[in-house]
Amino acid sequence: MPKRKSESGDTQLPAKTPVAKRVPLPSNNPTTNLLIADILIRGTTSLLRKSVDKRVVKASAESEEHAREVLDGRTILTTIGLYGASKVATRSLPGLMLVTGGLVAKTLYDRGKFAQARKRMEKASAKAKAKISSDD
Repeated sequence: MPKRKSESGDTQLPAKTPVAKRVPLPSNNPTTNLLIADILIRGTTSLLRKSVDKRVVKASAESEEHAREVLDGRTILTTIGLYGASKVATRSLPGLMLVTGGLVAKTLYDRGKFAQARKRMEKASAKAKAKISSDD
C-alpha cells in the first residue's frame, strides 16, 4: 500500500476506500472475514491437491489397485517430508532450487532404475528364447 506524505511531512496510510466501492463481506469483523477466507482457500487448495494427486497417480500407475496403494500408502513421515519440502521451496529462491534439484535427481534415479530393469528383462527374455531354440 503506498504511503502519502502529509503537510507536516509525516507518512500516512492512504485514506479508506469508500464503502460503495468495497466488496461486500460476510461479517463486519475483519478477523472473522480473514478466518473465512483462510478456510475457503485451504479447503479449495486441499481439494485441488487431492484431485491432482489422483490424476497423476492414475496416469502413471500400472493398475487401479496399484494407484490405490500409492495414494493410501503415505506414512506420516512422508506427509511431514512433503510439507517440509514445500515450505523450503516456497520461502526462498535457494530453497526452491534445492527442492527442484532434489526432484530432478530423484526422477533421473527412477528412470535409470527402470532402464536397468528393462535391460535385465530383455536379457532374460533373450536367454529364455535361446534356451528354447537350443532345446529343439
